Amino acid sequence: MSSGKVLLGVLAGVAAGALLGILFAPDKGWNTRKKIYKKSEDYVDALREKFDEFLDNVSTKVDEVKEEVTDFSEQAKAKVNEVKKGTKTATS
Repeated sequence: MSSGKVLLGVLAGVAAGALLGILFAPDKGWNTRKKIYKKSEDYVDALREKFDEFLDNVSTKVDEVKEEVTDFSEQAKAKVNEVKKGTKTATS
């Protein structure tokens, strides 16, 4: 299971627990709705931060892979050029 799915599951569980706690607390309706709205904003902000961290990690990995592919490509081109030079000198 990926860490993203686990994190999403944990956040969903926490949100559901907080929502149920607020709904069953003895308070006025408008106050309860206000609390739910505030908690939902907090969870959305936390989820956005985690998603931004996830995107940063993915973009970092993509950049690393691009760099590795570029290095590998340059090494392969150098090997091909060496083989071509070796073939030319062998046939001459």
